[in-house]
Amino acid sequence: MTQNVILQLSIFMIVLLLLVKPLGLYMASVFEKKSCILDPVLGPVERFFYKCCGIDAAQEMNWQHYLFALLVFNFMSFLFLFVILLTQAWLPLNPQHLGNVPLALAFNTAVSFMTNTNWQAYAGESTMSYFSQMVGLAVHNFVSAATGLAVLLVLIRGFMRKETSELGNFWSDIVRSILFILLPLSIIWAVLLMSQGVLQNFLPYVTAHVLDGSGGTLTQTLPMGPVASQEAIKELGTNGGGFFNANSAHPFENPTPLSNFFETLALILIPAALCATFGRMVRDVRQGWALFLTMTLIFIPMVLVTDQIELKENPAWHSLASTVNLNLIVGDKPAPGGNMEGKELRFGIDDSELYTVATTAASNGSVNSMLDSNTPIGGLVPLFLMQLGEVVYGGIGSGLYGMLILVIITVFIAGLMVGRTPEYLGKKIEPFEMKMAALVVLIMPAIVLIPTAIAVLDKGVLANLGNSDAHGFSELLYAFTSMGNNNGSAFEGLNANNNFFNLLGSLVMLCGRFGVMVPVLAIAGSLAMKKSIPAGLGTLPTYSSFFIGMLIFVIIVIAGLTFMPALVLGPITEELQIYSS
Repeated sequence: MTQNVILQLSIFMIVLLLLVKPLGLYMASVFEKKSCILDPVLGPVERFFYKCCGIDAAQEMNWQHYLFALLVFNFMSFLFLFVILLTQAWLPLNPQHLGNVPLALAFNTAVSFMTNTNWQAYAGESTMSYFSQMVGLAVHNFVSAATGLAVLLVLIRGFMRKETSELGNFWSDIVRSILFILLPLSIIWAVLLMSQGVLQNFLPYVTAHVLDGSGGTLTQTLPMGPVASQEAIKELGTNGGGFFNANSAHPFENPTPLSNFFETLALILIPAALCATFGRMVRDVRQGWALFLTMTLIFIPMVLVTDQIELKENPAWHSLASTVNLNLIVGDKPAPGGNMEGKELRFGIDDSELYTVATTAASNGSVNSMLDSNTPIGGLVPLFLMQLGEVVYGGIGSGLYGMLILVIITVFIAGLMVGRTPEYLGKKIEPFEMKMAALVVLIMPAIVLIPTAIAVLDKGVLANLGNSDAHGFSELLYAFTSMGNNNGSAFEGLNANNNFFNLLGSLVMLCGRFGVMVPVLAIAGSLAMKKSIPAGLGTLPTYSSFFIGMLIFVIIVIAGLTFMPALVLGPITEELQIYSS
């Protein structure tokens, strides 16, 4: 472990801590419809929007009506993007005259962005027009993030309200999330990124003349486009879809170490701040900080472990250095430097691994290095972070409501241990809530492991793997883990642009998103109908260090018991093969 990674991580966490509370309290004011600093500017815009759309923002919904509105809205947004992709050749802002997106790929991409997965089986600069990127993909970065926030708000209201079926208005929650939170932050972040050289234009692609190394010249096409505006919401909305194929490893998306810091911070800023929002809204700030501490106590060790693993020398250097004179020898050992394969020199190992852990912890899926080039254990850590359910900060809204489901399970286990009826925030946790919570916990492993098993049995799929044996299995496992958790990152050795992955992957993404949202909303509806029970002497304090430790134990054990056999077949076997050869 180097002093550099400790310094980088310390600065990162200090800045995050400084921003979590003010942003979290601001979001609580927005969601509780209290006055906030942007009301004079955005209040009239909000009211004008409601008037134009005929929305009564004061009319509340029960959980079934809320779910219906959510599903209809997302289906219509899917159709909107699907049509854009199928017709982009005839739409404006297409200076490169790119053709229509093929049917299966268009379907997969529309599902991907609608579910906040942003799985990219295409190269953005050679597939998507500026219109498709802006009006199609970037708009979905806003609405999919707002949908996750809306579900979280319903669950929080379920804990706070008593003996009622009213849980808020979906349309109001969506509009306020976008207008007061996502849009202002995206404008700030886009300006910060442009200050570092991230592109923001509508120019046609530029042809540059470069040296070929022998005194002659070659031509190179440099893609242009409105990158910074999409990059900002890509990170802040825990979306992940890059403007370019190389994502945030591309110098036009992420040109400097400072832009990399801004992007890494954006990955987990809103999910982390939502913990403070939760504490304020449930009228007990200790509960919010307990959840933030739980996430942080998992996040920091994951960063340190991954960084340490990637800083170690690759055993392959020994045999290479002994047969080829590459000036690698310092004494009788290869020179230090770690595993730089697939990483950008401007970031190095420390910034690359901090980004890797943040993006897989936050359900984002963008990358600033090629994960397929990580060491086996360096790839296992981000894989396992997703298999935790992406609750270590997690996606916007989805991370925290996933963590709250695990809190319910932990409270239930604690109640069994002491022989008391489990309760959380004054609400009894009864059989219905536990059935729904168990369903949430079981859906994700099922939609990851079953498709992985199907893929392993398909010879056509195996032919599309860039690697065989254990690493090829890791590529498949990572792909379905990423899609099932609405992450979107991938091991780059996998060719996923074919009918098998486009169709099966779409089903996995839909189940991973809405298969979890339905039981979460059902839990919220059930909790809101209950009476509130005052805390007594036997009430388990769910903000104590004991409970935090127990919650971490439950999170890791559930994921470990579920996925350890698959991890043994993939990255663990590959690690053993490397060091036994």
